[in-house]
Amino acid sequence: MSKTVLVVDDDPTQRRLIQGVLEREGFAVAHAESGEQAIDKIAAGGVADVILLDLTMPGLGGMATLIEMRQRGFAQPVIVVTAAAGVDTVVKAMQAGASDFFVKPASPERIIVGVRNALQMGDLRGEVDRLKKRAVGKVTFDDLIGQSAPMMAVKRMGERAAKSSIPILILGESGVGKELIARAVHGCSERAGKPFVAVNCGALPANLIESILFGHEKGSFTGATDKHLGKFQEASGGTLFLDEIGELPLDMQVKLLRALQEGEIDPVGSKRAVRVDVRIVSATNRDLLERVNQGHFREDLYYRLNVFPVEAPALRERREDIPALVEAFVRRFNVEEGKRVTGAAPETLALLAAHDWPGNVRQLENAVYRAIVLADAPYLQPHDFPAVSGMSPPVETTASPPAPVSHGVIPSGAELIADMPGSAPVRFLDERGHLRKLEDIERDLIELAIEIYSGHMSEVARRLGIGRSTLYRKVREQGLDVDGVDMDEAV
Repeated sequence: MSKTVLVVDDDPTQRRLIQGVLEREGFAVAHAESGEQAIDKIAAGGVADVILLDLTMPGLGGMATLIEMRQRGFAQPVIVVTAAAGVDTVVKAMQAGASDFFVKPASPERIIVGVRNALQMGDLRGEVDRLKKRAVGKVTFDDLIGQSAPMMAVKRMGERAAKSSIPILILGESGVGKELIARAVHGCSERAGKPFVAVNCGALPANLIESILFGHEKGSFTGATDKHLGKFQEASGGTLFLDEIGELPLDMQVKLLRALQEGEIDPVGSKRAVRVDVRIVSATNRDLLERVNQGHFREDLYYRLNVFPVEAPALRERREDIPALVEAFVRRFNVEEGKRVTGAAPETLALLAAHDWPGNVRQLENAVYRAIVLADAPYLQPHDFPAVSGMSPPVETTASPPAPVSHGVIPSGAELIADMPGSAPVRFLDERGHLRKLEDIERDLIELAIEIYSGHMSEVARRLGIGRSTLYRKVREQGLDVDGVDMDEAV
């Protein structure tokens, strides 16, 4: 998707000039002729990834506009444009929240570099905010990417469930983002900011499952040199996310059921039970009811967990969310890899949206990661996704190395001229490949110049870097016939 730059300037000519520069680089451009209009556009939901803001405008000036934007919480990077590059002006703009400044008139290169730097800074700030939210357990459903009908249904259901302590079972294929939904449930609940502990039940060693989940006392078994708090105690006060719950062995299912019913656990080797206050969110990509019928999953535990099911849609069921997902992944991997990819070309987005993505969002994420690492152009192209497009990257053409010259053999003049780019109208060599005399080359050069400039002798003399009298003298000496010029009068 193209990044949009909002140009705020009361001068329409200046706006058009900047628009031409930006559109040549693939950016979309929006206009505002005043600070008030810019604020109204952004407040109404207008897309603006970067704002170019003129400081000198009638009405609400650029500095006042910048301050108002920041007070309203508009986080877009702002580049101020000023005709007066005073230090005080620049310092005040930076203190008010500007990320860069241009001095009019700015070169096209300076504008493009500044916009790209601002985009990169915005990506970095967004990635820091995302990691902060994840670290403190405050991810919400607003952080889930997608506005498709299936995703909006997930958000509505999740927000309702988060307000209670009801057990939630998230269903969906592998790679659809079940853990992110669980984090959003935690972040929207009263337990936000408390521990969020995720456990992949399918990856736990069979002989250590009980110890990992419920903990153990020192000396309770060989190798238990210290007391260990299990995942339940780590998550006490917060949320415990049990991923791939269908892979839990039957004997552990019994102990998990007791922990859920009684609100207490029995650490290995402990003489008494330990009370825990944990919100359980579980997830699976298996059909648990079928596993119940096969005898691989306890029916009572199934109904204990499946109180509030949430169905996470596969990516092929919400293709309209793919452009937004790609944009988010591009921002993240730009920061991680130090790249400056602006986005994906329209034909690339169409290609990605048409793919089935059996690995769902995780597969798309990895495909964008690979494309970012290998991309050379500002926008991701179809050949950056060879597994999807079937296209190979274009082969870079390199100049052929010069043919080796054998030691002791000097190439002829004809061979050297043949290697020169283009063809010269003035011949420097004779038929045998030897240099011609200087006066003969000079004659051909003067004759060519007279032909090119249609006999305008003043122009011919200027181009050859000689005076007109010198030119006329050489024309007479060489016996050249110049149409329309009386050589006797030219003396």
